[in-house]
Amino acid sequence: MTNHKPLLQENGPSHRPTPAPNRNRRGLTRRQLLTGTATAGLLTALAGTAYYGGGINRISKSAGQKVIVIGIDGMDPRLSRQMMSAGELPNLQKMSRAGGFSPLATSIPPQSPVAWASFINGAGPGSHGLFDFVHRHPEEQCKTFYSGAETMPGQGGWTIGDHQLQLDFWPFQHQPPSTVLRRQGTPFWDFLDAAGIPSTFYDLPSNYPPSPSVYGHHRCLSGMGTPDMQGSYGTYQYFSQDTPAEGVSEGGGNRARVEFDNETALVQLIGPTNSMLLKPQPVTAPIKIHRDRAANAVVLEIGEKRILLKPGEWSAWVRVPFLLSAPAPLPAQSVSGIVRFYLQEAAPNFRLYATPINIDPTAPAVTLSEPASFVGDLANDLGLFYTTGFQEDHKARTNGIFDDDEYQRQANLVLEERLALLERAVADYDDGLLFFYFSSSDLQSHMFWWDSDDPHPIRDAAAARQKFQYIRRLYQRLDQVIGELYDNYGDRATLIVMSDHGFANFGRQFNLNSWLRDYGYLGPTTCTSIMHDVDWSQTVAYGLGINGLYLNLKGRERDGIVEPGEQRALLLEELCEKLLAVRDFDDQPVIRQVYRAEKIYHGSATALAPDLIVGYARGYRASWETCLGDLTEDVLLDNTAAWSADHCCDADEVPGLLCCNRPLTINNPSLIDIAPSILAKFGLDKPSSMQGRTAF
Repeated sequence: MTNHKPLLQENGPSHRPTPAPNRNRRGLTRRQLLTGTATAGLLTALAGTAYYGGGINRISKSAGQKVIVIGIDGMDPRLSRQMMSAGELPNLQKMSRAGGFSPLATSIPPQSPVAWASFINGAGPGSHGLFDFVHRHPEEQCKTFYSGAETMPGQGGWTIGDHQLQLDFWPFQHQPPSTVLRRQGTPFWDFLDAAGIPSTFYDLPSNYPPSPSVYGHHRCLSGMGTPDMQGSYGTYQYFSQDTPAEGVSEGGGNRARVEFDNETALVQLIGPTNSMLLKPQPVTAPIKIHRDRAANAVVLEIGEKRILLKPGEWSAWVRVPFLLSAPAPLPAQSVSGIVRFYLQEAAPNFRLYATPINIDPTAPAVTLSEPASFVGDLANDLGLFYTTGFQEDHKARTNGIFDDDEYQRQANLVLEERLALLERAVADYDDGLLFFYFSSSDLQSHMFWWDSDDPHPIRDAAAARQKFQYIRRLYQRLDQVIGELYDNYGDRATLIVMSDHGFANFGRQFNLNSWLRDYGYLGPTTCTSIMHDVDWSQTVAYGLGINGLYLNLKGRERDGIVEPGEQRALLLEELCEKLLAVRDFDDQPVIRQVYRAEKIYHGSATALAPDLIVGYARGYRASWETCLGDLTEDVLLDNTAAWSADHCCDADEVPGLLCCNRPLTINNPSLIDIAPSILAKFGLDKPSSMQGRTAF
């Protein structure tokens, strides 16, 4: 999904418990880090000494208690257990023998923003208000926004020529645009923060813009939901000679044509939107391309930088300044982005890929971390790194810019960055809570997972099996990481490995809106999109997002026609019954369960909840078109995308995973149990806002 919005300011939630002073962290320099890393290696063989045990002058209120949580997005318990039994994940197996291993009940629906928000609150969607990747404003009928954060337009302004300034101080009191964290409720780290227990989170989903720390014991680098410089969730740029002259704009990317004149070409890298203009326009930065056919190489010239690339090579990260014009006499402003290039072909068809323009962590245009300086500290130690929430460029693969192997190489670049960041995180950690997140297992599984002999959407059986090996090797790599942590800490830390959901093949897709049209719930019969040509006077229900079904309810939706009360209740009952009866051509049930929001969601944050949540059977998912309201002629279709596996089905089909070096004391643990369990490890009672139990 892409969403082109200007880069803006942020606001956060305001729920806070009461305080306790001080924090504990090392604040390492690069030299200290390297020394520490080397020392850590030495002390691996001398487990039990002070490096990982915290300094002698600790002022943390953790009393030396250590809890380390490794969040592995999408790690599947069935595959993990199978590989553990085969001896292919020895470290996970060893840790589970010391504590426990279990499927981890996930959220309804099992979508990552929803699931991680449930982990954060220790409570379900009714507490945090996230129900899908996409939400809508009912008063505007179907205006959509990313559920975790929303950019609000500015109000007022001072017009100067073709510019508009928004001054938020007296006497102007304009309201500049702002991006607001939409996750509600109290995150569990606030209770640690108030108790003086340090916590540090790396790449945490569902926390952009990062919520503030009141007492200074909490640090967080935002993850999933963090935009790129275009304000989207990742828009690559692609330059080639065979792109149509007018260019191509496609979901998650833009293609531009390259025309050489004596083996030199000039292209424009599209950066952020200048929202100071009355008519906001994107700002560009020129790239001059020099091609040497004899050497089969190119030189990219960006400002004063020159980058030599041969086919198959990636550049390092490159800083790119973007100049935003301002009204006279104010000087133009410069914001810095970072980009990496990948040369696919020099000649005869020049093909160059550029990553989404990431926000420069050394000079971030928006706040990426809490405290704001944290991301800069990381960059000082590690150099430049991906800052967008979605780092593996799955759009480049689904749009055919990358082939499978190129996508895997790019995903491995991401993983290597993550491992360097983890090394830094461990070196910087004394005690309290350390949370570290891996995305590789999710975004590679979407492409390479295929665990059956059924026909694969785009690959033959041999290729499908071969690509699935990527996932098994990735699991083994992550197992090594877990093993290193476990060897370093042993019993001196509570080590938790968890995932938010598992995975399933995605071979067939269901268009909910087309189904509603065919049964007369959505009209007219010629409707192609609920965004464009739907007749709301003929529509009692519609689908939006991946799992949501909404009634066109009077008094709630702008053009609602369904009466609250009995008509609503009867309609929901009827829809549930008919949806559960849907069968594919081979009489396979398409939908495993349909949930009524009022029965499964509890809390004060249910205003944007769908009326029904559709839980698809394994192998099925909402169609690509229906997610944003488009209709297709057929209700059931083959999934022909490279995105051949998913988790947005029924929650019982794709539980997450929990492995801990402490014995699990409850059966059937759930995502919402992790937060109260962590608090209990630090001697804190479960807050009334949490619905989970203590799991160990």
